[in-house]
Amino acid sequence: MPAAAYVYHFLFILYFLDHTVGLGDLIYAVNCGGPRHVDSYGIEYDADPLEGRVGVASDYGRRDRIGRVAEQDQLLYQTERWNEDTFGYEVPIEQEGDYVLVLKFAEVYFSASNMKVFDVTLNSQHTVVQELDIYDKVGRSTGHDEVIPFTVRKGKLMVQGEVSTFHGTLAVDLIKGVHDNPKLCAMYVVRGSAEDVPKLPPIPGMEPDEEEELSREKPDKARRTSGPKTPNPYDTDESSTMFPILVAIGVFLPTLFCLCRL
Repeated sequence: MPAAAYVYHFLFILYFLDHTVGLGDLIYAVNCGGPRHVDSYGIEYDADPLEGRVGVASDYGRRDRIGRVAEQDQLLYQTERWNEDTFGYEVPIEQEGDYVLVLKFAEVYFSASNMKVFDVTLNSQHTVVQELDIYDKVGRSTGHDEVIPFTVRKGKLMVQGEVSTFHGTLAVDLIKGVHDNPKLCAMYVVRGSAEDVPKLPPIPGMEPDEEEELSREKPDKARRTSGPKTPNPYDTDESSTMFPILVAIGVFLPTLFCLCRL
């Protein structure tokens, strides 16, 4: 094994130890397109409940090693479920509180951006992941997690600043777009905050802040603010136009006064 590989594995272990956290109560976990599995954090993923019902289960990714993912967790990113139309999972949530939804992805087929792009919605009302292009974010055969905190309280679902009525079930839907088919490798829901869930280590050669910045590059097309657009006060600011006119008048009047006295 090359020296660089030893260094990377050593840094990965250090990152893992430094980011080991105490997870809250596990509400739901499924290995999409794959069998039951226990990951390196002790999360127990059920076998895919959509097997034989919706979409296609694939283990195409098992021919590759998934980057930035621990050995015990490889299976979670190597298997997936995809569908030629919108599909999703229903998560029963019986108690009020703060929760975190974690969606796991890896692009194991395409080797270019803009080949597979799709959205993720909650309860058909909240677009919590927009225009997800896995390859564009992290490249091929590399793990990528979407971490989505949400709150259930007094019959309401609150997520990313939006509120809707909640009836005890969180519907997580992968929305079919114009670029290929939506997919999901694995997912889980726990009680707690985003800080409570384990994070993938940084992509080699890229700092965490850089990766977060990349995830913000695409414009927010799906969200629309209510009411009329607030006018830009600088659009009606005429001071830049009036200033030369006022200066000209200030120069002209004294000159005219002097000429009249001649």
